[in-house]
Amino acid sequence: MSAMIRTDGLTKDYGRVVGLDDLTLEVESGEVLGFLGPNGAGKTTTIRLLLDLLRPTRGSATIGGFDCHRQSLQARRLVGYLPGELAVYPELTGRAYLDYLARLGGQRVERTVLDRLLARFDVSALDLRRKLRDLSHGMKRKLGVVQALTGRPAVVIFDEPTSGLDPLMIEAFAETIDELKREGRTTVFLSSHVLPEVERSCDRVALIRRGRLATVKTVAEIRNAFPRRVVVDFFQPPPDTFDQIPGVVLVSRDAGRVVFDVGGPLIPLLAALHGQPVADVDVQRFSLEDYVLRLYADS
Repeated sequence: MSAMIRTDGLTKDYGRVVGLDDLTLEVESGEVLGFLGPNGAGKTTTIRLLLDLLRPTRGSATIGGFDCHRQSLQARRLVGYLPGELAVYPELTGRAYLDYLARLGGQRVERTVLDRLLARFDVSALDLRRKLRDLSHGMKRKLGVVQALTGRPAVVIFDEPTSGLDPLMIEAFAETIDELKREGRTTVFLSSHVLPEVERSCDRVALIRRGRLATVKTVAEIRNAFPRRVVVDFFQPPPDTFDQIPGVVLVSRDAGRVVFDVGGPLIPLLAALHGQPVADVDVQRFSLEDYVLRLYADS
């Protein structure tokens, strides 16, 4: 695969504050990349530089081989974009708003694609006839997701896409990302604070902290970086025979429960538990959220 989005030393200096510092990153064609970081880390600055809404202090960025600054019109024609704060025209109806944005971006909207997205995100004909000023935040957000996807763009940039959506619509969004991954023709750059959403949908995660890239890993690498937490409940007080099991660390013990961290296969622990008065075993895998929170805590 070739890189659809590439940044090389991308930097934005606001004077006394550096918004983005020497970001070098590649996002492959058809990849779903989660772009994470705490508030003020530089996520939105990065997106605005990609869209030429800001000009870099130094460094460069390309989308589809087009320089995001010198060839910004060509680059932006490849992009569907949902900003964190969606600009709306309150007097327009939902339908007029979608039509206006499609014309503004020069998009060829496929009616079957639009209708499928409207149905998936539960946007009715009545909703489309209502003026934006009368729509809820969640409904405006759904229209924002729809408009970003109707032109079947080569690249979609989402900034907090599920903010304000109810659980059913969050699931609809995840299904949409899964569909894009299966088709393999759309590159997704997803900035979100909803870490379970990122863990489910993304191939890789890039974490930015204080304007600098802290790490880039696949979701599988992050999952495998942590041991599994195994909680074993006993009918009777557990025996004192769990201190020297290969790959197993004893975390805690009380009258009816023992907690382990297992960094390798479970077989040695299961063998040690064989024949013991075990009532229940719960195996818990550390999540992306655990990883990110530890990384934030180290900052």
